[in-house]
Amino acid sequence: MYSFKNDYSEGAHPQILEALIDTNMEQVEGYGEDCYTLKAVKLLKQRIKRNDIDIHLLSGGTQTNLTALSAFLRPHEAVIAANTGHILVHETGAIEATGHKIISAEVRDGKLDSALIKSALDAHTDEHMVKPKLVYISNPTEIGSIYKKRELEKLSQFCKANNLFLYVDGARLGSALCSEENDMELSDLGMLVDAFYIGGTKNGALMGEALVICADSLKEDFRFHMKQKGALLAKGRLLGIQFLELFRDNLYFDLAKHTNRMAGLLRKEISQAGYPFLIHSPSNQIFPILPNWLIAQLQVKYSFYVWEKVDTHTSAIRLVTSWATTEDAVWTFIEDLKNAMVSDH
Repeated sequence: MYSFKNDYSEGAHPQILEALIDTNMEQVEGYGEDCYTLKAVKLLKQRIKRNDIDIHLLSGGTQTNLTALSAFLRPHEAVIAANTGHILVHETGAIEATGHKIISAEVRDGKLDSALIKSALDAHTDEHMVKPKLVYISNPTEIGSIYKKRELEKLSQFCKANNLFLYVDGARLGSALCSEENDMELSDLGMLVDAFYIGGTKNGALMGEALVICADSLKEDFRFHMKQKGALLAKGRLLGIQFLELFRDNLYFDLAKHTNRMAGLLRKEISQAGYPFLIHSPSNQIFPILPNWLIAQLQVKYSFYVWEKVDTHTSAIRLVTSWATTEDAVWTFIEDLKNAMVSDH
């Protein structure tokens, strides 16, 4: 059984494991104050081209989101997110559990725009309601679409004009930045948003996300918030070493490019086989619409999510490629799909 369910089924890139083994017996400071974490933070600041940002390493995406958003917001303030947003659908109410309501906006392509945000603002008029304060987006989105630079610029301008924080969930940021359709660089995020994170868990690390806080007003006492939420690891070196390896050269981006190439190959071959897609997704998640009988046959050898029922006879599935997905695995999947089509006829 080969899995296309997610991009974290495998462990970690061998270079990262080697670095962890090589440094294993060294005695270093704890809680993210070790030499490796400090070097990783310095390196990330260079990549983002800003020295006036704060960077904190946390273990996972949900932990990063709940720690950041609860720290950034006052008790009566709320988050605006797409109805497909990870914090709304796949984090077990983590944000609401910290006392902050998520205001949902209906989207078609996974992306928020200023009109949708304005509608949420207009609907919350006084102190009898929560006050919208932070706009949450992810890049790529939960359905694989990506934000272009102009889209993010417009969101940034709107949020600044309306005194809103703009936060980017970057669990799969590598895939977005390395998409053939992308026109943004990592440094653009540092200029356009108030905070974002760089996902390691889904791009070759054992675990780990790098939270980048750009707005000065959000920086104060953040390590206190991390400690309170269980996010301040005693063995913070484990995160620092991994991010140092990912960004020492171009490993982070090389892995993301491979991930996208494997998704692109699947996308191309499935399209040529005559099957449509639920949405245009130029990242490492694709959503082909297949006959239910074909899905059942593929599930004998492959694991993936059946994402959405389209009609009586067809459904959209989600295929996710990773840094470790092999071209052989992709071609075998394509051959099995085509062979099933031939046998059905």
